[in-house]
Amino acid sequence: MQVDLATILSGYAQGYFLMADEETGSLAWYGTGRHAVIPLDERFHCPRSLRPLVRSGRFQVRLNCAFEQVVEGCAARPQTWISPELKQIYAALHRSGFAHSFETWQGETLAGGILGIALGAAFIGESMFYRIPNGSKVALVKLVEHLRERGFRLFDAQLMNPHLARFGAFLMDGQEYLKLLQQCLGIPCRFN
Repeated sequence: MQVDLATILSGYAQGYFLMADEETGSLAWYGTGRHAVIPLDERFHCPRSLRPLVRSGRFQVRLNCAFEQVVEGCAARPQTWISPELKQIYAALHRSGFAHSFETWQGETLAGGILGIALGAAFIGESMFYRIPNGSKVALVKLVEHLRERGFRLFDAQLMNPHLARFGAFLMDGQEYLKLLQQCLGIPCRFN
């Protein structure tokens, strides 16, 4: 399959994201009136019950060490929007330095991870998963720290859910989101 990276990146740069229809597998661009945003400032909240685990060192963080495994972990659900075609797109974006996996490990066991796309100072979280309880939660906390350290300004989680709300995620109006996204596109940041 030939992937048109310019078109894919342009879609994300306009605030859209790709999803496959769960029944047909056909890909389409989706947009939301409001985007779920995970704050990278003092509004981010690490739940009190999770703090000791984050500090314990029980999970180690790695970047892009198991990208394909993270994609597969994110797709391994009874109903998934990550089709084989979308997996190929993520792989092409990864080879080009745009798609990344942020992973938590216990020894040599992948505990959980987050799949996302970095564009300038924006990180667009596509999906997350865990194999060991709390693996994805610790990954989220550590990813926020990582993005802060590297000067990222936007962590787009796309769609709100109660899990993200526990960490301080909030809905951002579409116009405000697009303005911030456009600002972020002009700020060079390195994910690695």
